Amino acid sequence: MRVNRKVSAVAAGVAIAALTLGACSGSSGSGSSGGSGSGDEVEVFTWWAAGSEKAGLDALVGVFDDQHPDIEFVNGAVAGGAGSAAKDLLQSRLQAGDPPDTFQAHAGMELQDYINAGQLEDVSGLYDEFNLREAFPEDLMELLTQDGKIYSIPSNIHRANMLWSNRAVLEDNGIDPDASYASLDEWFADLETLQDAGVTPLSVATAWTQVHLLETILLADLGPEGYSGLWDGSTDWEGAEVTAALEDFEQAMSYTNDDRDGLDWPEATQMVIDGNAAFNVMGDWAIAAFEEQDKQLGTDFTAAPVPGTDGVFDFLADSFTLPTGAPNPEGSEAWLETVSSVEGQTAFNAAKGSIPAREDADPADFSEYQQSAMESFSQDTIVSSLAHGAAVPVSQLNLITDATSKFTSGASDLAAFQSELAAATAGS
Repeated sequence: MRVNRKVSAVAAGVAIAALTLGACSGSSGSGSSGGSGSGDEVEVFTWWAAGSEKAGLDALVGVFDDQHPDIEFVNGAVAGGAGSAAKDLLQSRLQAGDPPDTFQAHAGMELQDYINAGQLEDVSGLYDEFNLREAFPEDLMELLTQDGKIYSIPSNIHRANMLWSNRAVLEDNGIDPDASYASLDEWFADLETLQDAGVTPLSVATAWTQVHLLETILLADLGPEGYSGLWDGSTDWEGAEVTAALEDFEQAMSYTNDDRDGLDWPEATQMVIDGNAAFNVMGDWAIAAFEEQDKQLGTDFTAAPVPGTDGVFDFLADSFTLPTGAPNPEGSEAWLETVSSVEGQTAFNAAKGSIPAREDADPADFSEYQQSAMESFSQDTIVSSLAHGAAVPVSQLNLITDATSKFTSGASDLAAFQSELAAATAGS
């Protein structure tokens, strides 16, 4: 599984900047973590508190218990879509000098604020100890390395630019569920048909899911190079092409459910599963929600790239860190060993719907969709997800989310929205 060779020079540079993971020292990977704990427990801080995410965590814990029976797993999960509540609590703990033994974070620029604050250790030594330089694709290793240092170990790879649909809803309204949309305009025509029929065309939820939708619209309209240019300054946020993309986002939002701000992603996805909406744009963690309710791909639902993004893999990855001052660094390293192992990655990803970062995982252990995602990751153009931490630091994402929420709630117009996005990413 190779990171795409078709990435343009601009996109490749952005990916390298976006996927830097950061820093500890020492050949064992424990560096200056300085914990005084005995290593007989490990507090693992995540936002995997429900649904397929919790199922994935439970599967990973099962492997951990087998591999490290003398170390107690302490579940530090905090509920909240895309980790917003968890990240707020984590930041408070880190600033108070009370880090967990390890915490979940999206690989990429989401880690940059922690790195700059000296809150993460370099885990490069663990890559040698666990033989990960051979297990992970060479190109991926390059993306994970900055100045010879790596700051986390990925547990998986997710694709963000996925469109999920209820086949029966589409068929009942005269729409081909296997239609291939070359552009947003073609898709919007069917959304219009559904809306006229009294069907909710597109389900969406709280603010982060709206940012997720925004990033896929930007990707569809700007293409991978133009989209990646938003994060390195080579695409003008104030330009006419971005204006057109934001107009398309505004149109897409006009097809969504009115109760969106009171929902999180599982509820929005469930609307499609139950036939209360036709489409949902969500990352491929949604596949587990369909499958755990005995829905069959190609029979009950369809999964395809968001219109206009075929051939592009909008990348994100969950990863685990070694915080500076972790109280039980031996437990932290044991958890990271399980996370990086083929057994851990197989159990976790089979439950969560993502794909393993390791090349030696057996595709036969995964679903039809996951096998197709493995193939896409090996050959598609790869870009970094905005909503899920790969493209920008947390501080910038917070500003983008605030601006998006204001716009979708009617508190600002499109011109103000565009200006606020430009200001949020200034200096990227």
